[in-house]
Amino acid sequence: MTRWYPLAATDDEFLQTARFRLVHVVYSSTDTDHVWSVLTAHDALVSWARLITASEWTSPRPFGVGTTRTVTIGHGAAALRECFYRWDEGRRMTFTAESASRPGFRRFAEDITLEPTPDGTRLTWTFAIDTTPGFAPFLELSLPILRRVTRGWANALADKALDEPKGTTR
Repeated sequence: MTRWYPLAATDDEFLQTARFRLVHVVYSSTDTDHVWSVLTAHDALVSWARLITASEWTSPRPFGVGTTRTVTIGHGAAALRECFYRWDEGRRMTFTAESASRPGFRRFAEDITLEPTPDGTRLTWTFAIDTTPGFAPFLELSLPILRRVTRGWANALADKALDEPKGTTR
């Protein structure tokens, strides 16, 4: 049985002030509604985000504030239980991680914003992380890798939205 380590709640201030903060902006030439449908699909993350090996929506549709999800990285190497505190249908979703399957994190949040552009969608994906003192040096050293992995997720989302025929992601 997985042991879960509780994390402190986050908010919008944390998204701006976290010690470890990664922000990626990518563009997709498809509309925001379609990008949103890829983000909220039953196989969201798993079908396009490398290293994410499981993603389970643990709340029924329709999704909104309070929706929960469990995301697993590396076939059980680590997992997060997430709770969405913002859900602006078709435009923005923000979650705080409520617990992690590994120690080391104090707080963890992600914010994804979709903005229409004349040519498609501007996607801004923010990762905000606070760690325990003992874990901070490890995260500091691995930040270049983490930055590359998370940027890859943002790019893969944009690519998936282009490749996925509209109306097939839910």
